[in-house]
Amino acid sequence: MQERSSVIELAEQLRRELDRYSPGGKLPSSRALVDRFRVSPVTVSRALAQLAAEGLVVTRPGAGAFRAQPRTTATAAGDTSWQEVALSADGAGDLVPRSVDASGVLVSLAAPPPGVVEFNGGYLHPTLQPERAMSAALARAGRRPGAWGRPPTEGLPELREWFARTIGGAVTAAEVLIAAGGQSALTTALRALAPPGAAVLVESPTYPGMLAIARSAGLRPVPVPVDPHGVKPGLLADAFRATGARVFVCQPLFQNPTGAVLAPERRGEVLRIAREAGAFVVEDDFVRRLVHEDAGPLPRPLAADDPDGVVVHVSSLTKATSPSFRVSALTARGPVLERLRAIQIVDTFFVPRPLQEAALELVGSPAWPRHLRTISAELKTRRDAMTTALRLDLPELALPHIPSGGYHLWLRLPDGTDETALTAAALRAGVAITPGRPYFSAEPPAAHVRLSFAAVAGAGEIAEGVRRLRTACDEVLPAKRARLRLP
Repeated sequence: MQERSSVIELAEQLRRELDRYSPGGKLPSSRALVDRFRVSPVTVSRALAQLAAEGLVVTRPGAGAFRAQPRTTATAAGDTSWQEVALSADGAGDLVPRSVDASGVLVSLAAPPPGVVEFNGGYLHPTLQPERAMSAALARAGRRPGAWGRPPTEGLPELREWFARTIGGAVTAAEVLIAAGGQSALTTALRALAPPGAAVLVESPTYPGMLAIARSAGLRPVPVPVDPHGVKPGLLADAFRATGARVFVCQPLFQNPTGAVLAPERRGEVLRIAREAGAFVVEDDFVRRLVHEDAGPLPRPLAADDPDGVVVHVSSLTKATSPSFRVSALTARGPVLERLRAIQIVDTFFVPRPLQEAALELVGSPAWPRHLRTISAELKTRRDAMTTALRLDLPELALPHIPSGGYHLWLRLPDGTDETALTAAALRAGVAITPGRPYFSAEPPAAHVRLSFAAVAGAGEIAEGVRRLRTACDEVLPAKRARLRLP
């Protein structure tokens, strides 16, 4: 975050000084900029790249950076109003609109402005990412024979074998497809398993990105409530009977956003109910590698206990590494595997081989288990810091469940709280939070917020973020406003 802020500040300073140079004039050397602004060479390089992308400077290898020639007058904008008719008419016959609303996903992807505490993040803070191990793995991967050639469409056999071993049970490498991240794998699964217009059962609340996938495929998400022990089997059976759905998407381990773990006595029930309905269970095992130090033994994936091919399993390396390390596995048994494979090939051909080779190098190195132990301890520390700060400074926010894995907390707001107003007030106070409404496919039972403790620099920033959130709550929460109106 500090590096990004330095790049932005340096780019702005250089932008203001461009008028000192005539078009084509040479800017100071990178070394001179490093000395003058006391920043790293990387910061200078990225700031100049930003100005080059804006068309303000031109960089010439070995020569330096120069002020760009003035832009020619922009041509008049064309008339694109015809698209409004074309796009609307195209979906006129759809049973379920296939328009895409990415707002729920962008909340966790968009970086907040500099100085804002990032409680809305969906990935590890850069200080928690194994950057050295990933860089070393990528360098070693690039030297492997054939590393830049075309990989097998299903993925490298050794990487498929590794994912199969991590799932366990009777899963084999032949049942694993390598995909470009969990979002891509989920998209392939839903397209393969349900036709447009069909109902798909989802946990309530659930990951907004999955709801966006379903809706963009023309599917109709139907909620099945979750409690601290996972999805409720009785309601799941009722939903299958009422809708005729053939797909249920769930996160049995550290569910997003509640953090719930599917109880042992419910695991077999969920599989039995789906099997009797002739339906698939899409298991999104997204944060198994973000277990906290105090979690104890983890339950196996549902796929490990499924001999009948009910479960389509999704597992990814992204959450435990970096947003850009997009390597995942899509696992299935039976005829559905060929359908998944065909859709993935048509959509993406294959995951780039250098990235697959780097994944193999990373998970096979001594640095990998060390990294997992490090983030296991650090996530517990940050979770405890956030729960302690919330109990002290914001006791009116209910925290019904403290998870032992994952990267966030799910809080219920006092009745009558306006989520949108609180989110806006929080940003004004300098902290970005995630409102709860996008996590519900139907009317939510109450107002919620999700707070991430993984995307911040550490316990000190967590304490500061909660302090800023207190300021926002004082402005917005109903009880506080009522007290302020008293004489």
